[in-house]
Amino acid sequence: MPKQNPRVDAYIAKSADFAKPILHRIRKLVHKACPQVEEDIKWSSPFFMYKGMFAAMMAFKAHCAFIFPGNGKLILGQDEAKFRRFTSLADLPSDNVLLDYLRKAVELKDAGAKPVRSKEVKKALVVPDYFLVALKKNKKALAVFEGFPPSHKREYVDWITEAKREETRARRIQSALEMLAKGKSRNWKYE
Repeated sequence: MPKQNPRVDAYIAKSADFAKPILHRIRKLVHKACPQVEEDIKWSSPFFMYKGMFAAMMAFKAHCAFIFPGNGKLILGQDEAKFRRFTSLADLPSDNVLLDYLRKAVELKDAGAKPVRSKEVKKALVVPDYFLVALKKNKKALAVFEGFPPSHKREYVDWITEAKREETRARRIQSALEMLAKGKSRNWKYE
């Protein structure tokens, strides 16, 4: 007998009429593919837990989604985007196809596969010449700026370069130099 959580029952009951059959079918197939799965509600959505987060389903106003947190690309490949927008039962793949994906997810969990992280290469930070000139005139501000991590440097550079008028840019540079001289990051108020 599958371990069904009454909170997931309530979630499905509150969902839009088009979503209920989709959610019931996904739930049934998850339990069929992985009888040891446990249900939980996380971030206001039903999650299936098996050796950590296994899968999740969500109902929105006009569509449903079914995801494999962390390993979606590994399990679904190019089909991952298709699992983000179901508007009817006809949009779901066949039971056999869904079961194959779910069994693959179980195999990955049993093998201890780690979540796949994207390896986006961030653009190198380009500090505008006019800001560098101002920094070089204030040695204390320059030392603090050079000691900051890239995220803090980017906050200052973005703030200064977003100015549309020259007067605004000059005011921001002056404020930046004052804050840097005091050792403050751009968003120091929120730290």
